[in-house]
Amino acid sequence: METVVSLTNVTKKIKNKTIIDDISFEVYAGEVFGFLGPNGAGKTTTIRMLVGLMQITSGDIHISGHSVKTNFEDAVKNVGAIVENPEMYKFMSGYDNLKHYARMNKSITKERIDEVAELVGLQDRLKEKVKTYSLGMRQRLGLAQALLHRPKVLILDEPTNGLDPAGIREMRDYMKKLAREENIAIIVSSHLLSEMEMMCDRIGIIQKGKMVDVQNVREIMKEEKRAYHIRVKPLQKAHDILRESYPEADIKVSGQNLEIDAVQIPIPQAIKKLVENECEIFEASPVHVSLEDKFLEITGEGGVA
Repeated sequence: METVVSLTNVTKKIKNKTIIDDISFEVYAGEVFGFLGPNGAGKTTTIRMLVGLMQITSGDIHISGHSVKTNFEDAVKNVGAIVENPEMYKFMSGYDNLKHYARMNKSITKERIDEVAELVGLQDRLKEKVKTYSLGMRQRLGLAQALLHRPKVLILDEPTNGLDPAGIREMRDYMKKLAREENIAIIVSSHLLSEMEMMCDRIGIIQKGKMVDVQNVREIMKEEKRAYHIRVKPLQKAHDILRESYPEADIKVSGQNLEIDAVQIPIPQAIKKLVENECEIFEASPVHVSLEDKFLEITGEGGVA
């Protein structure tokens, strides 16, 4: 896999306080990399260093092989970025906004404008004024703008902020499409863990300025807890029966299911005990680990931002 972004022992200090503490990770072409962490963990500071808005105290960041510290211009020309909602000239059409941005880079042709408009699904609305666009359409126009100069890496900070469920799903699909079809490395920061789970290939978790874990999302999804969900009726009766039979075991009601620790209570024995006591078993299934489970396991109960 081609390494597009590489952080090596990056540290950021402000006065005597260490904000980012010796973090290292890589992002590859064609992948969506999720960047997660509790409030104040250092995500925004890291993103600012990536795009050159904040100086690196020690260590280095390389983008497409170019050092942000020593060869900033060549490094940053490979970057496209959107921070929350993209700002556009609302009185101008989508096409005129893209054409205005294209003047900053002589290599951007009319054909490229048409190409990115089709890539983000705006080809039929490009002549309309931006003030008529929905928030989701403005996000797509921002994506088109960020992609015009053919960047190697796209950095998106809260790209689904303010979108309705349909817009969130649309944005997620475009992220995956861009990574696959344009072979772009995408770094996305979001507080919506369920969306990150569906959007990202790998997740990096930062806490208190340190990169504590980088994991493949598919591997997380394959993990199973030791617990089982048993869908059973009557639920409270089933709970009381198992609680009486296994007083030390971890047994709890989870929605319409009993959740039991499969190490403390062998599942076949539990089901046999319930059937013998005239409880109806509808399903027994292992509880899979979610990204939220993994995040909370690593960081504790802190929130995400």
